[in-house]
Amino acid sequence: MKRTIKKVGVALGLILIFHGGVVAAEVSSGAAQAGSRVNALVKRDAIELINIAGKQRMLSQRIAKDYLYIGKHIAADKAGKQLKASLKEFNANQKKLAEMINDPEIKNLLEFVNMSLQELEGIVKKPFSLDNAQLVLDLSESMLEGSQYVVDSLTNLLKIKESKIVAVSGKQRMLAQRIAKYYIAYQAGIKDKNTVDQMNAAVKEFSQNHKTLMENKDNTATINQKLAQVDKLWKIVYKFYLNIEKGGLPFIVFTTTDDITRKMDEITKLYVELYK
Repeated sequence: MKRTIKKVGVALGLILIFHGGVVAAEVSSGAAQAGSRVNALVKRDAIELINIAGKQRMLSQRIAKDYLYIGKHIAADKAGKQLKASLKEFNANQKKLAEMINDPEIKNLLEFVNMSLQELEGIVKKPFSLDNAQLVLDLSESMLEGSQYVVDSLTNLLKIKESKIVAVSGKQRMLAQRIAKYYIAYQAGIKDKNTVDQMNAAVKEFSQNHKTLMENKDNTATINQKLAQVDKLWKIVYKFYLNIEKGGLPFIVFTTTDDITRKMDEITKLYVELYK
């Protein structure tokens, strides 16, 4: 039994998911049965962990987007409530990740993300300005990069094929919010080439990922139904997003990207349940 746990621990990158009661029960049931149960626990908790880490990517973008929408006085009430909820959820998820992961390199990245988060929390409380908006954008990029590293590290360490689909589906939530972030950033006055390039890249990646999910052979009927809903909406609204330089549709962009994020969150949860 000790050997089984040791192997699982290495595969998980020292993720602590074992509970005394479960292990004790497995020992009494025999080594073969114990190994099977431990593997099931590993897969279930690992995929859920990737989902949590993946959601941090979306929240990093939504926080910045909300700050910019508030600054432009567009959907300000909704953006304000969303900003407050996003900061609270991001902090809670960081604590969960810190408690469940013991890998030194990943923990170090989590600490870096926490530092960026603390700085961002201070800036979003200040009056809106273009300088502050640029700082928020930069910090959201640092938080995104750190969170993406955590997702990639867990996916590579776990070597569970299904975890890649969960990671891709979860990334769609982030890309939708990233699109809204760069759209409103351009309208707010950050009209450089990078803003346009990042928007176009996010739209392109969303389309590629959507195709991957639509072609996934493990999809249930419910997953396919919900992906079809996203597909119908995406085919209409992506053209609005690509007209970033023309602008004029900030409220539509806010509501449609939120709708896509919500739908992709539901789909990601279905994938988590499917692959547990």
